[in-house]
Amino acid sequence: MSDTTSTPRPGTGVTDQEALDFHKQGRPGKIEINPTKPMATQRDLSLAYSPGVAVPVKAIAADPGTAYDYTSRGNMVAVISNGTAILGLGNLGALASKPVMEGKAVLFKRFADVDSIDLEIDTENVDEFINCVRYLGPSFGGINLEDIKAPDCFIIEQRLRELMDIPVFHDDQHGTAIIAAAGLINALELTGRDLKTTKLVCNGAGAAAIACVELIKAMGFNPDNIVLCDTKGVIYQGRSEGMNQWKSAHAVKTDNRTLADAMKGADVVFGLSQKGAFSAEMIRSMAERPIIFAMANPDPEITPEEVARIRDDAIMATGRSDYPNQVNNVLGFPYIFRGALDVRASTINDEMKIAAVKALANLAREDVPDDVVAAYQGTRPRFGAQYIIPVPFDPRLISAIPVAVAQAAIESGVARRAIPDMAAYARELSARRDPIASTLAQLYERVRRHPKRIVFAEAEEEQVMRAALSYANQGLGTAILLGREDLLHATAERAGIDLTRPGLEIVNARISKRVEAYIDYLYARLQRRGYLHRDVTRLIHNDRNHFAACMVALGDADGVVTGVTRNYSTALDDVRRCIDAKPGHRIIGASLVLARGRTVIVADTAVHDMPTAEELADIAEEAAGFARRLGYEPRVAMLAYSTFGHPSGERSERVREAVNILDRRYVNFEFDGEMAADVALNRKIMQTQYPFARLSGPANVLVMPAFHSASISTKMLQELGGSTVIGPLLVGFDKPVQITSMGAKDSDIVNMAAIAAYGAGA
Repeated sequence: MSDTTSTPRPGTGVTDQEALDFHKQGRPGKIEINPTKPMATQRDLSLAYSPGVAVPVKAIAADPGTAYDYTSRGNMVAVISNGTAILGLGNLGALASKPVMEGKAVLFKRFADVDSIDLEIDTENVDEFINCVRYLGPSFGGINLEDIKAPDCFIIEQRLRELMDIPVFHDDQHGTAIIAAAGLINALELTGRDLKTTKLVCNGAGAAAIACVELIKAMGFNPDNIVLCDTKGVIYQGRSEGMNQWKSAHAVKTDNRTLADAMKGADVVFGLSQKGAFSAEMIRSMAERPIIFAMANPDPEITPEEVARIRDDAIMATGRSDYPNQVNNVLGFPYIFRGALDVRASTINDEMKIAAVKALANLAREDVPDDVVAAYQGTRPRFGAQYIIPVPFDPRLISAIPVAVAQAAIESGVARRAIPDMAAYARELSARRDPIASTLAQLYERVRRHPKRIVFAEAEEEQVMRAALSYANQGLGTAILLGREDLLHATAERAGIDLTRPGLEIVNARISKRVEAYIDYLYARLQRRGYLHRDVTRLIHNDRNHFAACMVALGDADGVVTGVTRNYSTALDDVRRCIDAKPGHRIIGASLVLARGRTVIVADTAVHDMPTAEELADIAEEAAGFARRLGYEPRVAMLAYSTFGHPSGERSERVREAVNILDRRYVNFEFDGEMAADVALNRKIMQTQYPFARLSGPANVLVMPAFHSASISTKMLQELGGSTVIGPLLVGFDKPVQITSMGAKDSDIVNMAAIAAYGAGA
């Protein structure tokens, strides 16, 4: 093997050997198939296969549309290639294309939760390829063609679209076109150009280039202002050399014959050709503020560094991830198919593609969340010359593009299923990628119906300010920004946040008219606990947590969220000086753990270090009530290292006594213990080994014997088990209070604010 195995590929930092090791390690390849239904018992097998499977078979025979209800067809895409144009590698054959097609299947799943399987067809004969694919229609909801050379790809896609009643989409063509068109819309906006008068040159006349030209024409670009070039120069009317029907469709009347001729005075140039195709003189000859999309991969026609040496007014995009404005197909195909599948579309038409273009362009103009910044370990991108295209790990893509595509499919008449509530559909899409979104969706909807005023105690911090803006923008209520105006406005200007937007309210603790009322309230609470009047005055004037908590205590806000700038226990002590537990309740910390489709509440994860038996019983009651408010019927397991007396120990006796206390209280929820975690969570173990156990199913509320065990277990589940943990969430306060972890992201802060608002009730 050559020395290149240890040399990183341009723009990736990945060596050849690392790539080989990645694909070989463990189970070779990148995909596997897992069942979606239980297969543990004979009954399961009887339902999954014979005799139970005969029932959906008959139903589908009677009504083929029910295949979407009883099989995976509605979420299954075939990724199909013959390997005649693999990435930038050329014709290496069907088998060699398999790693790429597996990769495409992984991207479908990772970004849009679309199941997919790769199929490599070992023929270069167009008719044979078409004949093979056309009969696969019943198996899939859509066909993604990939890495097929031009002009074969045009013929194959066109004929399969005519023969099949499911979407057939050649991503090398349309994916690139959609992403490039979205970037172009924003570049035109930034440079003050109009779609109908802009002059564009496209260098390259292969599948992607032809698709780009066709799409921007469909969007309203003047055909006379588009010049297409190939290796032989300008494609003009009357040219015969190297022509075919797809090139001829875009031939224009012009005296230009070379790429250099065409680029003189051009506003935009699309490069879908090869490294070095654009010379310095060509770039220099373009119009002011030129738009240059050098999309050849892996090496662009000209690099941003080379352009910067020639002129300083250009907007650039490439196909490379190490440069701004990456034209990356993963921004398109997973989400386009997601929307098409969800309305059972018969095709992907121009209206759906244009809808995806507009959704992408609009998303790039919105404020960027912390999740994106964290994924790229850099500064926060803002709409401008360096950010005209969203980045692939933007979590909002899943809820923006499919909705636009689905709506366009319905309106253009190619959908076979309607979606009555697009807003609810967008929330469902977010939940497919984000288990937090799934768990909190109902909570968010409740808050939207009854919006609340939440005070963000640390609003001078940028991520808190962004969270407040998101809270307001999502219709959850009014976000009260607590801080000094000068610092708030300085942070907002630096972050590109408009503080005049509806739903934002600024409160300065030092000049608020409510200061004296808060001082009097807090002094009455603390005067017999060692605090002088001047001590309380100092707290209200200088400490944001005390001021914010007093706002809530006296009804000037419905809830408070804090914790970003100081440790959890300190923030909790601050708030407890101002707000008591709800009468008859105990303040506890409860965490939501989401793992393998299950949601479990773990308590106490924040307040009680080594609870007594009485405190454990109280924690169980608080946690059960919290579960009910979230829509779960609680099944509470009092956990210990032992199960029903074995092995015995002092700490288990505390848990056992807590169960006895709950018995004496006649609580209205299922509970049992003491028991080990595996018994609590595994109904089969409980039934076979402990048939006397009182839980009717696996526990969904776990009461830990001590804070340290709660903290250790939740963190281990998060790091080793891949679980999502929300919290700790504070339960039992008389007024809604939530404390985030130090340095929390804006999305985490919004969740906490929404939970606080939910706690404020209707």
